[in-house]
Amino acid sequence: MEKQDTGFAGCFELQGSVFKDNRGIFLKTYHDETFEKMGLRTDWKEEYYSISGKNVIRGMHFQTPPAAHAKLVYCLHGEVLDVVIDLRVDSPTYLESRSFRLSPARGNSIYIPIGMAHGFLSLTEGSVMQYKVTSTYSSENDAGVSWDSIGFEWPTERPIVSERDKQHVTLSSFNSPFNMASK
Repeated sequence: MEKQDTGFAGCFELQGSVFKDNRGIFLKTYHDETFEKMGLRTDWKEEYYSISGKNVIRGMHFQTPPAAHAKLVYCLHGEVLDVVIDLRVDSPTYLESRSFRLSPARGNSIYIPIGMAHGFLSLTEGSVMQYKVTSTYSSENDAGVSWDSIGFEWPTERPIVSERDKQHVTLSSFNSPFNMASK
């Protein structure tokens, strides 16, 4: 597994080795010792997945302190355009966003530190995203910023967005509690 810089401090694209044969593909998505050697967190508390239709946008999600968490996300089926935005007020990349195409064929994942919002656009029907997080879900700390307020050009003309995600505050009205030292 290789750790690739994304231009965001603490956020990395991880490239796994994809083994292909006549049966399909095989890919290791996590290895405790490898993550420790790369300086990444290994204290995962919850794991879940979502299945999304084409043109579904989920995001931009995060949890606020004290329940904030780092995430490891990867696509198990289909293809997604994964998007992160830096919400750490003292970061040199504060309010900047980056996007990554994730798919099983690519064998890549994104490690997202505390202080970043995360979302994605499903590029195919039935995209399956898997998430590992370092804190358990807390309804009081569940938060987000509106997907269409982050200055990112989503490549879809007909986005499908949940009522919950439509209710998130705009990025310009969000008062971020995050900084580079957020744990």
